[in-house]
Amino acid sequence: MRVFVTGASGWIGSAVVPELLEAGHEVVGLARSDASAAALRAAGAEAHRGDIDDLDSLRAGAEPADAVVHLAFKHDFSDSAGAGRTERAAIETFGDVLAGSDRPLLFASGVAIAGDGTLLTEDAPSPFTGADAPRGGGEHLALGFADRGIRSVALRFAPTVHGEGDHGFMAVLAGVAREKGVAAYVGDGSNRWPAVHQRDAAKLVALALEKAPAGSRMHAVAEEGVAARDIAGAIGAGLGLPVVSVAPEKASEHFGWIGGFFSLDVPASSRITRELLGWTPTHPTLFEDLRAGSYFR
Repeated sequence: MRVFVTGASGWIGSAVVPELLEAGHEVVGLARSDASAAALRAAGAEAHRGDIDDLDSLRAGAEPADAVVHLAFKHDFSDSAGAGRTERAAIETFGDVLAGSDRPLLFASGVAIAGDGTLLTEDAPSPFTGADAPRGGGEHLALGFADRGIRSVALRFAPTVHGEGDHGFMAVLAGVAREKGVAAYVGDGSNRWPAVHQRDAAKLVALALEKAPAGSRMHAVAEEGVAARDIAGAIGAGLGLPVVSVAPEKASEHFGWIGGFFSLDVPASSRITRELLGWTPTHPTLFEDLRAGSYFR
């Protein structure tokens, strides 16, 4: 297949592109800079210039494609509403292009939904609907495209997609620990975060492109939930810092924007995904990556 990938040079996308190429697909990646375009070409993919704010560029990339894998997202926590509007507009654009074709539309979503300790399964729909919801209610919108002749599939990634070179949540938490001089967790630290290695997540995307049915939700989750106090302990050990508890009402003050996320208890299962796709994570666990030291260099 000719696969149009947004976010192709990003953290997850840069691992997805070689997985798709190895599976025999032709990959066209959205590139918003010369550096991104060069990286895509070096990986063996074709570069399509544009960005997710440019709906014409998204339309032009999707029209000749046999499938769309939408991984790009504006991670701007200072304007979450604006990021949500951008996401919704992008998904609406892909829906208009792919309608009636039975072509796949795989799109990034997340498992950090409930936050109350309920184990999230693939059967659970997203509670976020409408343009003003988180991520623009994109998952609910896109899965509805199954009724429009589109094989839409939600790729629900764990909040921690880790590995060498990661600049996401784990790197931010390590940075906060360096700045504050302590590795902290919130409350008693029993709240849990799911995790998956970057390359395991990429393999799941390639398998979902081949096997996931229309309207399905796939969970890129290797570890159902790692306790926050254990994460803080590993960061403290890696940086040689004491490990402390921060009161819930002080989480935002201590951690900044990530405090609200690191307070959530969001365990998630991937049993259905593993059975349906034949997906078995094989790469390092979160603690193995933390012990390897790349987050502390």
